[in-house]
Amino acid sequence: MSLGYLFGGGVGNEPHGIELYETSPLMRRLYEQISGWTGLTSEQILRDELPEGQERRQSVGSIREAALAMAVHDLLADAGLRPAVIGGLSLGAMTASALAGALDRQELFAMLTRAGSVPDPGPDDVAQGMALAFVPAGGADAARPWEGVAGVHPAGDFGPTVDGSQRIHMLAGHQAALEELAAEAPPGAIVPLPGRSIAVHSPLRAPYRDFMAPYIASMPFTAPSVPLLSCLERGVMKTEDDVRSMFLRNATEPISLVHLYDGMRDCGVRLGLVMGPSIPEGLLDFPFPVVHVARPEHIELAVSTVYELGLDFSGTQGR
Repeated sequence: MSLGYLFGGGVGNEPHGIELYETSPLMRRLYEQISGWTGLTSEQILRDELPEGQERRQSVGSIREAALAMAVHDLLADAGLRPAVIGGLSLGAMTASALAGALDRQELFAMLTRAGSVPDPGPDDVAQGMALAFVPAGGADAARPWEGVAGVHPAGDFGPTVDGSQRIHMLAGHQAALEELAAEAPPGAIVPLPGRSIAVHSPLRAPYRDFMAPYIASMPFTAPSVPLLSCLERGVMKTEDDVRSMFLRNATEPISLVHLYDGMRDCGVRLGLVMGPSIPEGLLDFPFPVVHVARPEHIELAVSTVYELGLDFSGTQGR
């Protein structure tokens, strides 16, 4: 294997992909399809202000991000590129599942639409938040200042930075606890994320998981037709039960980019293509070259890089 696709996990609060949309009839047709599945117009998916309400806003933002990642995948396929292995973080894991043949595309967008019906927190519920933690790189004994802090949970591991000096983690929890932790830590070590009011990938997301569990249990998953890596533990999801379990656990368990890129390296990946803008460019240390694809010129760059590296990109892909 040689070519791997990585799908990021951020929710699309900001408009992205406008240039691709305006230059690509293929992407416009896809957005028309997604519009029919979700009830949103193409403009709402692409660039309109997100709606009010925490869960409705999260739902539409997720649809926006998944639509862009799917469009990039299809544009690469139209250019002749297909991955030998695929994986994603958070929302990206669910999008990757649909593109690996484990779930029909329409079913994915129906689920993301259904998530907008999750009840919002009540006025007396404790405010939630997210933060990034930058700690010195090291082994298992490296300092983790959030350990044992009430109201703070590990939510993600993005691995070491390019220069090897730091490792980046994601934290979720009570907003006040995260802000207090940031105030006590060295400057820049703990950075609360503005506008992030949902403690994803932590036990605090249990109400969402419980609301969505019956719906996910009824979804028609199948075994992936392309090797599909998990972001919850290191390994390949091989069965429909593996994929369903990931969908059920995704909201409340920590994610790991390291699981994904280590798994890709184990599969022999020599070039990774990152779909969309949700994984930061130039910050993280991947074990193979990575091309981020979010603009029209990036499609040509991806194709030319594949040829320059002499890679086999004849992997089969569920569509």
